[in-house]
Amino acid sequence: MKELTADGYDIIGDIHGCADQLEELLLALGYQPVGANGEYRHTRRQVLFVGDLIDRGGQQLRALQLAKAMIDAGSAQIVMGNHEFNALAYHTEWPAGSGKYLRPHDDPSDERSEKNAQQHEAFLEQVTGGERRHYLEWFATLPLWLDLDGLRVVHACWHPQSIAMIERECGSSAPFGTLPHLVAASTKGHPLFDAVETLLKGPEISLVEHGQAPYHDKDGHPRGSARLQWWNSAGRTLRDLAEMGGNFTTADKKPYPPLPELELPEGRQSYVYSDQVPVFYGHYWRSDSPERGHDWTDYTACVDFSAVKGGALTAYRWSGEKTIRPENYFRCRG
Repeated sequence: MKELTADGYDIIGDIHGCADQLEELLLALGYQPVGANGEYRHTRRQVLFVGDLIDRGGQQLRALQLAKAMIDAGSAQIVMGNHEFNALAYHTEWPAGSGKYLRPHDDPSDERSEKNAQQHEAFLEQVTGGERRHYLEWFATLPLWLDLDGLRVVHACWHPQSIAMIERECGSSAPFGTLPHLVAASTKGHPLFDAVETLLKGPEISLVEHGQAPYHDKDGHPRGSARLQWWNSAGRTLRDLAEMGGNFTTADKKPYPPLPELELPEGRQSYVYSDQVPVFYGHYWRSDSPERGHDWTDYTACVDFSAVKGGALTAYRWSGEKTIRPENYFRCRG
């Protein structure tokens, strides 16, 4: 546990290279550029970043510089996002000398290769040479979660069993300074793979196994599984707990139909958050204004509101409250 700053924390959602929005938001929150490196600081508060600083957006190097300067100065903390993890795997050759990477990107025989390269293309163009190596080394030091005094932060899902497994296997919330841990977390079938996938990408539920057709996601990729709404403590059915975006389609480009009210087996309930400690997360590409039950509950709050796709870079201003207060969301439109 770390001590609470004097007035609290400002939890900032996925940035994805939107540096101008980040600076605008920091200024609006009362942070000012000070110090030798011009890092943003607040006299009585601290920023908590939920990860995904990179990919997609047009100002990735600047976003990295801003965030890291704040963290180095003690005016911010961060958890790793799936895009930082993916970057580490993308740039790690394994086995050494094989020409293959933990995240395939130059392998015509692997169907994931082209998709992975496209997702990371903007980072490769904008962050080069020694700066790229510098930030990849930094990514390897980032924790997967923060458990502070009165609140918790994770990129995609707070899951005590996965956290306990990582602590048991790695002895740390920041395990990727050790190459074998990164290899294990990139290897399907290894317990570390499942734990890291849960924390950084969220648990999923198979639609196909429950008699439903695959869908096409926001990027047009076919998927047979949906994200599980782990924040929905009242959920019991497939319709309750499967996260289905409004822009998902069938194979023939029609809107994907509502899921049935099919009761789910008890095993899926183990992911549902039941603690009474506020937990903040990003990852889920929300839009519009925060909505109860979908974006926030009494003890969970998403802060990712699609800044890089015309949405609002969003923060939650936490000052010690025991339950989520929607009026504490603070949004910035670029």
